[in-house]
Amino acid sequence: MEPFRVHILGCGSALPTLRHNASSQIVEVRGKMFMIDCGEGTQVQLRRTHISFMKIRTVFISHLHGDHCFGLIGMISTFGMLGRTADLHIYAPKELEPMLEMQLQLFCTGLDFKVVFHAIDTTRQAVIYEDHSLTVETVPLEHRIACCGFLFREKDTARHILRDMLDCYEIPVSQINNIKLGADWVTEDGEVVPNNRLTTAGTPGRSYAYCSDTRYIPKLYERLKDVDVLYHESTYTEDCADRAKLYYHSTARQAALVAKAANAGKLILGHYSARYEREDRILQEARTEFANTELSNEGMVINILPRS
Repeated sequence: MEPFRVHILGCGSALPTLRHNASSQIVEVRGKMFMIDCGEGTQVQLRRTHISFMKIRTVFISHLHGDHCFGLIGMISTFGMLGRTADLHIYAPKELEPMLEMQLQLFCTGLDFKVVFHAIDTTRQAVIYEDHSLTVETVPLEHRIACCGFLFREKDTARHILRDMLDCYEIPVSQINNIKLGADWVTEDGEVVPNNRLTTAGTPGRSYAYCSDTRYIPKLYERLKDVDVLYHESTYTEDCADRAKLYYHSTARQAALVAKAANAGKLILGHYSARYEREDRILQEARTEFANTELSNEGMVINILPRS
């Protein structure tokens, strides 16, 4: 099975601490590297996790709070010093474009690659990226400013060929791709051999959802149904529910309620408030609602596996 992994580079919230870095993740799908958010210090975390700068092809920015985007211009500058030539695609709220353009003019003149900006609408769920193996959708969230999450869906693989059936019906190699894509086979005698006798079902695609800063949205689960792994912010515990509501954040219990309602395979917590020296309370609270919950931590690698 091709790799589908999430590398946690930072899982803290806005106030810097010595324990956690600002928000950033790498989603690795079949050898392609996508970055979600790029808080301050992300470059150092890339070094620590031995992820190649040059393999990052696309950056998705959830919203324009500094702990999610202050590291971006520094990373672009480093790409230039490393001799990057491949275009870098950035998907972010439209308000970032003029600021980024100004920073590029000030700090990154003479780049040998293009920074291609794609404005996203944070108010609607839509596919904003697609290639032969993957789609990425926006997931509208509710924060103090325009904000969205991102839903990565791996495409199902083509159907698997039954070699003995191909030999039995003497099907030429030139027709294998058509049969993988669902075509039936017609013999010289006119017999139609249905595709399900020639193949077995392909491997179902896996999915990962990143829900950045957001207050609790009771119906958010409808956008995340049956996701294999859900990352949902859990800035506070329930004793700070009023604070979470005031600053448009979520508690650990609320994150777990979303995971449970969505029938998620696993819940990953993150974006911890600096007030917590340990996150045990956050984990315990979430597990009272959704048992298959883990804390994120810098250096953690999450393997996205199909549901059993």
